[in-house]
Amino acid sequence: MSKFSILKEFWLFLRVRKKWWLTPIVVMLVLLGTLVVFTQHSALAPFIYTLF
Repeated sequence: MSKFSILKEFWLFLRVRKKWWLTPIVVMLVLLGTLVVFTQHSALAPFIYTLF
C-alpha cells in the first residue's frame, strides 16, 4: 500500500457519496493537529493550549 492510499480512498468517498461538507472539517482538524505538534516544545505552547 502506498502512503497516500488513505487520501485517495477519502477522495473517492467524497466523490461517490457527495459529502463535500466533510472537507472543511477534515482540513481544520489536520491544521490544528499540525499546529499542536509543531508548537509542542516552543515558547508559543502555553498560548496555543489556552485556545482549547
